[in-house]
Amino acid sequence: MESQQPNAGDVSVPEPGSRTSDYDYELPQERIAQQAAEPRDSSRMLVVDRAAGTLAHRTFRDLAELIPPGDALVVNTTRVFRARLLGHRESGGAAEVFLLRPLGSDHFEAMVHPGGKLRPGRFVNVAPGFRVEIVETTPRRTRIVRLHADDDGNVDAAIERHGHIPLPPYIGRADDVVDETRYQTVYADQSGSVAAPTAGLHFTSELLARLEARGVARFDVVLHVGAGTFKPVQEEDPSAHLMHEEWCEVSEASAAAINETRARGGRLWAVGTTSARTLESAADTAGIIQPIRRETNLFVRPPYTFRGVDHLVTNFHLPRSTLVMLVAAFAGYELTMRAYTTAVEEKYRFYSYGDSMCVL
Repeated sequence: MESQQPNAGDVSVPEPGSRTSDYDYELPQERIAQQAAEPRDSSRMLVVDRAAGTLAHRTFRDLAELIPPGDALVVNTTRVFRARLLGHRESGGAAEVFLLRPLGSDHFEAMVHPGGKLRPGRFVNVAPGFRVEIVETTPRRTRIVRLHADDDGNVDAAIERHGHIPLPPYIGRADDVVDETRYQTVYADQSGSVAAPTAGLHFTSELLARLEARGVARFDVVLHVGAGTFKPVQEEDPSAHLMHEEWCEVSEASAAAINETRARGGRLWAVGTTSARTLESAADTAGIIQPIRRETNLFVRPPYTFRGVDHLVTNFHLPRSTLVMLVAAFAGYELTMRAYTTAVEEKYRFYSYGDSMCVL
């Protein structure tokens, strides 16, 4: 009697892109950009054509040739604030307070180091007349802190005077005077982010003017980037990952202009994953963008149907991150990972100060 062979359908094979490990890739350390390209729009740009399944190598300033008249850029106008406060504990030991988000005029949620030494009731002296009080520990092990600015009580001014630009940890140097402007977009407006919306760093005022002259509109949204954006997904099942909330806003004027553009056939080019998440958070089931002013913890990953984004301009993101998963949801898993493999082979520069990708 012949033995029965197992039916291939009896074994459940995970869909490619459904596991966190699917988003691992090898990146040589020297491919992580430590300085920004100058000028901004001289960065390389990998153009990913979803319909054709092709990759092309361009320069970021070529974006003006790719966006047709009548389409619109959607940009995140958040501004990075000096969230890193370096100081000393009362014992004299070094300490760091990394402000995450304001909770009032002088209270913030923050990460602290060393965590074991900075319990409620302790203080970090940042500068004469400027200190941080540890108030409580949150369930996710961050701290609620209160800032004391003794001179004039102006906490925001003290942060700007004594804080440091919060460069990501993979940039292995201290912030310097160049980062004061280079780690901001040229259209940065509303302070509130602890990391730059990096896809926007490639735009120059001249490139934006070329796009405007070509008949490409620009609409502003806001998402204040939190530190959780860059946190690698630890669980093999991405659905088990806890997304941190981030504040986002689409004004009534922006929503109306965006909807009018789409109604006449124009397409939306989201600049960065932050703009994409804001649009998707604001889009209703029919794809109409609603005015919003609230926090979002939307986690976009395959499979996902986009309602508010037609094209995407982005950077190259960390392995196993929610950001690379968003790109895969938009471009397709296989094409996204092929683009990343190609970018590594072609020696593109990665992460915040790195090169860009444009998904058509």
